[in-house]
Amino acid sequence: MNTKLKCLLLDDELPGLTYLKMLCEQIPEVEIVKTFNNPEKLLADIPNLDFDLLISDIEMPGIDGLHLAEMLDNKLVIFCTAYKEYAADAFNIDAVDYITKPVKLDRLQKAISKAFERFHKPDAAKKFIQLNTDKGKTLLYFNQIQYIKTAISDSRDKTVLLADGSFLNLKNVKFDTLLSELPEADFCRVNKKEIVAVKAIKFFNHNEIVLHHLEKKDKNSTLILSETYRADFLKKVKI
Repeated sequence: MNTKLKCLLLDDELPGLTYLKMLCEQIPEVEIVKTFNNPEKLLADIPNLDFDLLISDIEMPGIDGLHLAEMLDNKLVIFCTAYKEYAADAFNIDAVDYITKPVKLDRLQKAISKAFERFHKPDAAKKFIQLNTDKGKTLLYFNQIQYIKTAISDSRDKTVLLADGSFLNLKNVKFDTLLSELPEADFCRVNKKEIVAVKAIKFFNHNEIVLHHLEKKDKNSTLILSETYRADFLKKVKI
């Protein structure tokens, strides 16, 4: 087993790139292959580079970090950016982690540990669950789920909001069954009738969760955070 992740670093601002390199040099699991301050240069060099992980800024001239990450084939990506608003997009392309600047060593170490674990267990992690719907069987991919709630028509059924804004009706399935199949770190029950994907959250407080998803009249979907599930929820979203 490889004991280090071969890593590329990308930031168009040299001070930020130098600082990121300094932090990575203090993390034993990381081997820095090359650093770049130009995304297009990195993209041109990709065919000649052997690497496992890219740690990248997002807002850069030319190609932004999100589009660059989508061009990489089966490579792990961690984003380090000064902007919080790209988090949902980052997790929708299955980024390992999303760190807001200024980057701290312990926070970067946590992200690297997640990347290391995913790198060595790529096949162990299920990406979908097979379920019955009102239209037949479906493969419900975890990265497409925004939230799951008790169906209005029948409490035995569950309604799923997907990333494209559509809804899916799951037939006769319990929350406990769903939670046993969903990735534990990525989903959390927030009340008796709803499960939310962590990546779908825009804001939250002690009693309420606001999602990125917009309902009619451009109003964000809102979920109630009940006292029963609050401690577990806060533990999962703590960064």
